[in-house]
Amino acid sequence: MLSFRKFAVVGLVPLLMVTACRLDMHEQPRLNPLAKSDFFADERAARPLVPGTVARGDLRQDTYFYTGKMGDTPGDFMPFPVDVNLLARGRERFNIYCSPCHSRLGDGNGMIPQRGFRRPPSYHIERLRKAPLGYFFDVMTNGFGAMPDYSSQIQPADRWAIAAYIRALQLSQNATQAELPPGQPLPQEAPK
Repeated sequence: MLSFRKFAVVGLVPLLMVTACRLDMHEQPRLNPLAKSDFFADERAARPLVPGTVARGDLRQDTYFYTGKMGDTPGDFMPFPVDVNLLARGRERFNIYCSPCHSRLGDGNGMIPQRGFRRPPSYHIERLRKAPLGYFFDVMTNGFGAMPDYSSQIQPADRWAIAAYIRALQLSQNATQAELPPGQPLPQEAPK
């Protein structure tokens, strides 16, 4: 019997000591965010940011690129050159995010309105054909009417690509013979 007790003491005590001495980072002293702390004079555990601090990647010096506006007025120019690759990217993003409501033609007759939701305006009405590019960017960024904002889903460069594609879509549906290259006939029906 004595040997069993001796074995239990000699065997179990080191085992208990090893498991009890575990120190992990999650067991260190800490304060919850916005908790009260007696360490600082203002009694806040979290320290305020240093004035002028900008989160990495969020320095938005080019105001027009991020808002589409010059002051309070929507601008009517692209912040970077438009090429075939940009229009292809714009078409791809448009078909993903915009066509469910606006349709691939931009006439506002997508699947969502066909199922009973509010129909968006066609991009081919006079008011939107005359709208500056910054207007489309602003609507995608902040939403308008029943349309929610897409700023969290679509990056600013892609919103500009979509705005350029919307303008190309408008031109494709409303071009006159004088605007086409010489010898090119006007299409007789909408593309499919």
